[in-house]
Amino acid sequence: QVQLVESGGGLVQAGGSLRLSCAASGRTFSTYAMGWFRQAPGKEREFVAAITWSGGSTYYADSVKGRFTISRDNAKNTVYLQMNSVKPEDTAVYYCAARTQGVFYSGSAYSKPYEYNYWGQGTQVTVSS
Repeated sequence: QVQLVESGGGLVQAGGSLRLSCAASGRTFSTYAMGWFRQAPGKEREFVAAITWSGGSTYYADSVKGRFTISRDNAKNTVYLQMNSVKPEDTAVYYCAARTQGVFYSGSAYSKPYEYNYWGQGTQVTVSS
C-alpha cells in the first residue's frame, strides 16, 4: 500500500507561482510513474501532468504546457508540480496519483485516472484575479 500526501496548496494571485509537493510512503516510489490531476467545483477530474519512474519522460495537458513543470526526487520519495503564471482557471483541488508501472504503454494512458493505482487526498489551489 502506498500513501500519498500533497502539500503546498493555498491562495495565490494571478500571475504568481506555487509549488506543490507529494510525499509518498514505501520503498518502491522510485519504480512508479506519477501524475497530477485537478478537479474544479462541478467539473470532472482532469489530467495536469505526469512523469515516468526515472523522470526521463514528462507529459502535460495543453492548458498548462509552458507554465507548469513536473519533477521528482526519488531519494526523497517526492514528486513536485511547479506552477508558474497561474490563472484563475487553475483554481481546483490538485491530486497526486501513483501508477505501479513506471511507464505508460499507450499514447494517452498518462492522462487517464484509471491508469493510476493510488491517490492522495488533494490540496486546494485558489488563484485570485
